[in-house]
Amino acid sequence: MNLEILMSCMYQRDDSLIRSSGLTGDVLMINQCDEESLREYPTSRGTARIRSTRQRGLTRSRNMAIGDARAEICMLCDDDETFVPDYEDRILRAYETLPQADLIVFKMENVPPSFPDKVRRLRFPNTMKVSSWQISFRREALLRTGVRFDELLGAGSGNGAEEELKFLLDCQRAGLRIYYVPTGIAAVAQTSSTWFQGFTEQFFCDRGATTRYILGWPLASVYAVYYVLRKRKLYRDRITPGQALSATFRGIRENKIGRLAEKRKGSSR
Repeated sequence: MNLEILMSCMYQRDDSLIRSSGLTGDVLMINQCDEESLREYPTSRGTARIRSTRQRGLTRSRNMAIGDARAEICMLCDDDETFVPDYEDRILRAYETLPQADLIVFKMENVPPSFPDKVRRLRFPNTMKVSSWQISFRREALLRTGVRFDELLGAGSGNGAEEELKFLLDCQRAGLRIYYVPTGIAAVAQTSSTWFQGFTEQFFCDRGATTRYILGWPLASVYAVYYVLRKRKLYRDRITPGQALSATFRGIRENKIGRLAEKRKGSSR
């Protein structure tokens, strides 16, 4: 087996980010900027390909990387990660140990784990605890099933996040097997976000819209109450639980992403 890291970033001029991230094998960087080009740089154990594109949106970047990847095993990566020196061995060893796995979710070295310290199969709702930079997959499994990231979601879409939840749910619905392996493969800085501007009413409204689109009306309504109550210590200095819940249900009722999806489906017929 071979591994390729799929990195999403913006406005990079060279391979310095790849080197500072500790990546030493094969890398495919999707660099959203103001040009269209493809450059290659040698790494110590492989090749870094930098595909620059004028397209915008994180999920578009992920999908472009899936389409252009060459390796059997792929690992998603953001621009604020630093990988451990033997990350390739750790990732490939996990797939050798779990030949039945189509996707493997790894632990981040500096992030408190969401799951017990043991290998386990993941299904919804546990996949709600997964971030995109933890996700790796067998590329053939995605090509075979046609599962991709939903481009109506994610940074740059204007519709909020939760794109990894939709992606993992689509993988599960397609019959793909998702596992968690408690092996740290990188540290993530999480110093800034292109979409999260704090716990505002707009944040909760967008969250209502995304969960309605992904989970459907009944489950999104139940989850709205759970989330508002569970996270109240994080936002109560800025907004009341009542305001947060009202904004979330406004997003659920308006269902703007669902309407966009229907409009897109209709225009493609």
